Amino acid sequence: MDDILQIADRLWRGETDIARQHPLQMVGGIAEVGDRSAYVPSFARVCAFDTDDGLVLVDTGHELAAEGIHREIRGWRPSRLDTAIYSHGHIDHVFGVHVFEEEAAEKGWEPPRVLAHEALPARFDRYKLTAGYNAFINRRQFQVPDLEWPTEYRYPDETYRDRLAIEVGGELIELHHAKGETDDHTWTYLPSRKIICTGDLFIWCSPNAGNPQKVQRYPLEWARALREMLELEAELLLPGHGFPVVGADRVRQALSDTAEYLETLVSQALEMMNAGARLDDLIHGVAPPAHLAGRPYLQPIYDEPEFIVRNVWRQYGGWYDGNPANLKPAADAAVAAEVAALAGGSERLARRALELLGTGDLRLAGHLAEMATLADPSSTGAHDAKATVFAALADDATSTMAKGVFTWAASESRHRSSGAGSGAGNV
Repeated sequence: MDDILQIADRLWRGETDIARQHPLQMVGGIAEVGDRSAYVPSFARVCAFDTDDGLVLVDTGHELAAEGIHREIRGWRPSRLDTAIYSHGHIDHVFGVHVFEEEAAEKGWEPPRVLAHEALPARFDRYKLTAGYNAFINRRQFQVPDLEWPTEYRYPDETYRDRLAIEVGGELIELHHAKGETDDHTWTYLPSRKIICTGDLFIWCSPNAGNPQKVQRYPLEWARALREMLELEAELLLPGHGFPVVGADRVRQALSDTAEYLETLVSQALEMMNAGARLDDLIHGVAPPAHLAGRPYLQPIYDEPEFIVRNVWRQYGGWYDGNPANLKPAADAAVAAEVAALAGGSERLARRALELLGTGDLRLAGHLAEMATLADPSSTGAHDAKATVFAALADDATSTMAKGVFTWAASESRHRSSGAGSGAGNV
């Protein structure tokens, strides 16, 4: 396995591609990143700090990785876990405590305490209410058809509102609340080590501030949190996904660039909203700063700017997109049937979708392919065309979000096509 800090340095210098070192991939192992400080590059990264009173962890990993994370940390240090800090309540960050609790019970140690922001328990409560929905959208996003959403959670022992300073082994550790990817985010600072643990406020790609299948994100508040981190002049940044950022100059650049990226998207979107623009105008008119386009830590490989713009609209403008036909719309299938009738049938729409695909107009091809299957769900030809179009959209997409939705749509139509009745037509 390549050394984590070497990978981080090569990424920063542009000597390797972030898409080949995707921040959501599980690298494995453990890296010592400073005195008594380690970083576990699991799916969601875990930051580990050894103190005179035991270990402090920032995040604890996904349920499927918990045992492996524990083994890696135990290979590094034998100390009991004193404190675990949840950076936020996403399930890839909060499911490793139980392994340490079981170990503490076996060895007669005092169990660890868990700290989090006060909004985090409400997230867990919501996850229980929407377990089925979350299972479905995460199957689609990550292409894991058998994924099941958990309904049991390790709630924090203590919560805080704005800031919390704790001491472990005589060492000061600061917890700061910020709205960003979630409303319950905590970023952690260790002053004596000059280390910031950002959680998912920095993840080595375009900020996950627009995920189309998840609840509200907060890009402007996110940028403000990054600006606050800048004031600390940290020398090491440990993100929730991806790789460490080493050195005060690089930390400063990563934080300031990401803040500017978000601020620019928000300011453009709000300017257009204040001028009476529709959501459609924003989607096709707002773009991130051109001078940041080449930054390896701002590439749209997980989320993307277009989706962030939609979240800005949702946060400040509500769900009405400015198109009056969408205020009280007809059913999608009814619109598709009417358009198909005008066009000469669903198969005519499907053929036109393939023609548009051939010209490179993938977005318009997607609309017509979807309409074709809605107008006649039994048509093999329509589903074949849709599968072809959305497979092409998936290939063309850069972000995990878009690839997941498009690939799922293509797979659904392939399945429908193979099971369609004998009376279905062909394109």
